[in-house]
Amino acid sequence: MGEYTVIIEQGLDGYLVASVVELPGCFTQARTKQELLSRVKEAIAAYLEATGENIDEEHPAFVSVEKVEL
Repeated sequence: MGEYTVIIEQGLDGYLVASVVELPGCFTQARTKQELLSRVKEAIAAYLEATGENIDEEHPAFVSVEKVEL
């Protein structure tokens, strides 16, 4: 199966929000990290099914997330 980069953030309401870097618009949320990871796998599978994308298709490599101070 493919490997995807997931960014996890905590919303102001306390929910965890996951977005999949390689799949624009693919995201989900949950109260716990365990539940979130389960849901993100479901979201990826649904995204790939809906778009007809090949799960083995290569995606650009994720490099990093940086904080920038002004």
